[in-house]
Amino acid sequence: MSEKNPGTGVGRVGPSSARQRLETPVESRFRFDWDAEALARSSERVARFLGTGRYLALQTIVVIIWIILNIFFVTLRWDPYPFILLNLAFSTQAAYAAPLILLAQNRQDNRDRVALEEDRMRAAQTKADTEFLARELAALRIAVGDVATRDYLRRELEEMREVLDRIEAAAVAEGNTPREVKSGKANRKKTSGGKQSHVQVSPPVADD
Repeated sequence: MSEKNPGTGVGRVGPSSARQRLETPVESRFRFDWDAEALARSSERVARFLGTGRYLALQTIVVIIWIILNIFFVTLRWDPYPFILLNLAFSTQAAYAAPLILLAQNRQDNRDRVALEEDRMRAAQTKADTEFLARELAALRIAVGDVATRDYLRRELEEMREVLDRIEAAAVAEGNTPREVKSGKANRKKTSGGKQSHVQVSPPVADD
């Protein structure tokens, strides 16, 4: 029996209903536990065996022996023509074989779905890794392009050597070595400076 709280408006459960809930079991003690994974594995084995030539050969041998015994051996005849018991056995076999094959097919579909999802994730990860490596390689090429390489330095040094060789060749053509050219320039600077310093200014001469 429930009572309503005037302040909150929420009903409270009475002691009788609470006792009834405690005394009532939630579920039965005796439960039929079955392993779905084991059943799926068994169905796969059965379906795999039904699709082999060994099963077809065994079934053919059993049917031939069944028909021969029920036709030619009168004393052992337990299923006379039209072999109703044999037809019932085949019907029962088909009734159980179809669900087992469907179970195996569903298990295979689930396995294929999981494998496809893993392949998709692996392909996405591979694509991301490839793009990252491509970006890193492009950045590395740009960085290497900005750095002076050995060939660049060798080419610059060769150009500087060619310029110096041309200067020396021009100096030799004029009849002076580069040292003489430099010393001549220095001497000219010194002499010009000395002449300017030793120039004496004569006083003006007064007219008588």
